[in-house]
Amino acid sequence: MGITRNSYKKRRATGGKQPQFRKKRVYELGRAAANTRIGVKRMRTVRVRGGHIKNRALRLDHGTFSWGSEGISKPSRILDVNYNATNNELVRTKTLVKNAVVSVDATPFRQWYLQHYGVELGRKAEDQGKVSKKVTKKREGRVKQSGQLDSAVSDQFKAGRVLAVVASRPGQSGRCDGYILEGQELAFYQKKMQKKKSKKEAA
Repeated sequence: MGITRNSYKKRRATGGKQPQFRKKRVYELGRAAANTRIGVKRMRTVRVRGGHIKNRALRLDHGTFSWGSEGISKPSRILDVNYNATNNELVRTKTLVKNAVVSVDATPFRQWYLQHYGVELGRKAEDQGKVSKKVTKKREGRVKQSGQLDSAVSDQFKAGRVLAVVASRPGQSGRCDGYILEGQELAFYQKKMQKKKSKKEAA
């Protein structure tokens, strides 16, 4: 019995069964979930309705993540799955799905920040090497314009990884792209993860 997405298989809002007035149709078919995991890139192509192609990612370990407040995007390595609002099982199995909170390698973002502002995140202020007065002035102007970096974000760079959210659908597009968490959204997910951690320790 194949996977179907028709509506007459579902019960009514009152709980009653609906009559099955026809057999399954090809345009109602569904497919097994991709369950994309972290690992060396492994892809499958699926022919879909209209002769189009979907890229089904079975394993992925890299993605492009944007840093909204800085207006940049960098390809980065996905290290771990930290939180999923849908199901804790998806965290345990490290399954990559849309809206999953993941840890990504902070190195590409740290290198960009050092080049752009002359400040190395997550490390004590040391001599970064000599640069011209023009470059120093330019960097100071950028820092002044952008303002101080959020402490919750900068603290993550000490560990060499930052929290990000997956915005793409790896099982549909074959990509795992997203954005770095900042501000209230970051505080929300950190609180959720802390709550989950303390509950686990209590058990």
